[in-house]
Amino acid sequence: MGHGTLDNMNWAGLLQNMLVVLHLRQIMCDSSVWFSIPEEQEPGVLAGSLSKHFPPPYQLLTQEYLWMDKNTGNFYTTEQKMDREALCPEETKAEECIILHNAVVGPSGDLIQFPVIIQDINDNAPQFENGEIHLRVPEDVNVGTSFLLDEQAKDRDVGYNSELHYHLEDSDGVFSLKFEEDGSIIMLIVQSPLDRETRDLYRMVLVASDCGLDPLSATATLIVTVTDVNDNCPSFSPDSPRSVSIPGDSLKNTLVAQVRATDPDSGVNAAILYSLSPKVSERAKKLFSLDSLTGYIRLTQDLQSDNLEELQLKVLASSHHCPPADAQVTVYVLPKAHQELTIKIGFIAEHQNQTLVLQENQPPTVLAVLELEADSSFKGSSLSIEGEVPFTLNPQNDKYLLSTSKPLDYEMKREHYITVVAHGRSAEGPAMAASRRVIRVMVADVNDNAPQFLQSQYQLEVEENNQQGMSLLQVLASDADSGRNGRVTYRLNKHIPTIFNIDSVTGQLSVSASLDREQQGEHTLTVFARDSGSPPLESAATISIRVLDQNDNAPVFLTPHFIFFIYENVAPFALVGDVGATDPDEGENGNTELHVVNSSGPFVVDNTQGTLRTTTNLDRETQDRFELYLLASDHGHPVTMTSTARVTIFVEDINDNRPKVVLPSSNFSCLTISPATIAGTMVTKIYAIDEDSGLNSEITYTVVAPETVQKNSPFQIDSRSGNISVMQQLQLKDLGMHHLFIVVRDGGKPAPLYTTVWVNLLVNESMEPCHMDRAPTWTGTPNLGQAPSKAPICEAEDPRSGQLALLVGLCMMLTSTCLLVVSTVLYLKQRRSGLRRKKRAPSEKNEIPLRLKNKYYSED
Repeated sequence: MGHGTLDNMNWAGLLQNMLVVLHLRQIMCDSSVWFSIPEEQEPGVLAGSLSKHFPPPYQLLTQEYLWMDKNTGNFYTTEQKMDREALCPEETKAEECIILHNAVVGPSGDLIQFPVIIQDINDNAPQFENGEIHLRVPEDVNVGTSFLLDEQAKDRDVGYNSELHYHLEDSDGVFSLKFEEDGSIIMLIVQSPLDRETRDLYRMVLVASDCGLDPLSATATLIVTVTDVNDNCPSFSPDSPRSVSIPGDSLKNTLVAQVRATDPDSGVNAAILYSLSPKVSERAKKLFSLDSLTGYIRLTQDLQSDNLEELQLKVLASSHHCPPADAQVTVYVLPKAHQELTIKIGFIAEHQNQTLVLQENQPPTVLAVLELEADSSFKGSSLSIEGEVPFTLNPQNDKYLLSTSKPLDYEMKREHYITVVAHGRSAEGPAMAASRRVIRVMVADVNDNAPQFLQSQYQLEVEENNQQGMSLLQVLASDADSGRNGRVTYRLNKHIPTIFNIDSVTGQLSVSASLDREQQGEHTLTVFARDSGSPPLESAATISIRVLDQNDNAPVFLTPHFIFFIYENVAPFALVGDVGATDPDEGENGNTELHVVNSSGPFVVDNTQGTLRTTTNLDRETQDRFELYLLASDHGHPVTMTSTARVTIFVEDINDNRPKVVLPSSNFSCLTISPATIAGTMVTKIYAIDEDSGLNSEITYTVVAPETVQKNSPFQIDSRSGNISVMQQLQLKDLGMHHLFIVVRDGGKPAPLYTTVWVNLLVNESMEPCHMDRAPTWTGTPNLGQAPSKAPICEAEDPRSGQLALLVGLCMMLTSTCLLVVSTVLYLKQRRSGLRRKKRAPSEKNEIPLRLKNKYYSED
């Protein structure tokens, strides 16, 4: 299995020193190689080629907008169209929209970077920031006067595609446009005289068109409000009263009449002041007063008149820069003989100018005492309240108490009018006489209502990396109270981030710094609305702000350099190690995908688990280390973000190679040893190699034979070097062929691997080369990996040896021991001469000397 770090390795220090000197491929950025392509191209359009600049093969690392042919170096547009305005939203008009691309090129796998310029096409219509443009023009402005239009359209394109020209529609010839400074300044020109009293509003269409080959346009409504100047004088309305009659016993402050004059102007220009003409009689001046603002004519004293009287009032209506208008009002004072019942009011509660003032929420309260006054001609008089009002009249001692029937609510109704009707029967006949008196009651406000927000919870979404000082939301709370009691101010909870601010008067919420979704994705604010009453009342609302993600973070690997160890011969798709990368962005912006780049090694990334795996079997003896790069890319829009990490993989050895015997080259090899060889002399050597490493390649040599055979053998082998030497002085009994069965083992764990070889040594007086017809056969246990077998060695069979044994047996039976020795010597001589003649050529082919050479090596 692979290991993700060096912490578990005893030789981490040594590997670290080795990694320092590893070769790094050069990452190139050649500014002389660049390409350009119009935006919004269909898929498959050729954008350029790297073949003129770099040799194959080619691999484009990011293929969201372009894909590359790995053989030709041509790159083409993909299904994802390139939108210049989205890819380069902050580029100024004077700058190019440049997207940098990374590619791996050439046999050496160089990493290059080249720019692609996205050319603009006319794919964006002009846009006005506001759908309506408002302008105020005074009505007395001269024809030809110009006014600057500050609000102009903007076009996200560049060059000719963003140059705009304007024209007006529905102007009725009253207005036109003029351009200054190459069209960057737009002026509205007045073409004909204006009269606010005739027409006070002009609604026109301002059209902005770009200069592209296929022009695009946008419209905004231009609203011109004609403001008033004081060019009209007041005049009395036709419905203004010309004559009026009042009873001879009318009380002070009784409303006699109201004169009304109008002025076609507006605002202060329409303000009218009323006054009495100096020619009015002294009697009229003494009895009547005129309110200069409202035109109310009231009595200045109580009347006690028994005679008909006619008074003439000349009223003047004046305004600035105008001569006054006048109207004649005739007032007839009727004698008391024609009077109706009189209602006398004695106020108990607070009152001002014959108006009762009562605080809201008061329990039923007595307001006034009412009394009927009439001459003896009226009989059976009474008082009553007309209509449904929260007031009552209670008779008491020929008088009436006026009271509230329930608490009054300022927020429900701020003033009440009580119509009191007096009824009476004349003593001279059945005719009824009625008199009415209207009593005004003003309800005084108390701070009994807390401010109320239009909604208790506000929710909004804001993209991160917003501009500092950006306005987010305006909250609004209303207070049903009046005056200071209804004046609302706003504040935020003290335990919120200081970057949020609210205007205490308008309730406009703003943020003074850029929001970062990765630091905090949601903000919950509590806003309070407080009135200015005493004591103040307050209410609260909650504002939930969700910060929307932008692709502003590149993926981050766990480490810039991964180092893994994995054993060779693991199964395909074996785990090498974890290579995860994280992206703090959200959604597709944080969805990362890993790829192996700049390597042809047998490795692939499992993106579902964030791991690196093998694709085929690994062989340490073929390649013991791999260097590759990982590319992590997110799925963000409009531009994906990438990062790279380096990966070093060391292939660890397992004992999968048996030792290979180089010398002797076969089991047929034979070496002749002189009986005179001195003890301790090395007569030959076994040389073997093992392609594994470490303990798996450490070789030991062992002679396998029964203990009796080993004790009688004159030869021994060094277990480390493989040197075979004479263990003791050779004797007569040692003459003949010695077959040494050698087991060559490695040091692998848990079980070593081994191979075997026969070493054939002939001890003979004659040093002529010896030869083997067939190899010896091992008849012991087949498991030679651990301990030597105790089974005997079966010598190679020879037909002549069998005949010799039979002959010797017969001779022993027939002759004496001497005859046996003579026969044996004769047989041996005959055998050597026959073999020399018969096998001259084959002997040269089979002869493989076992004497130690200066150097042994394998052509493999």
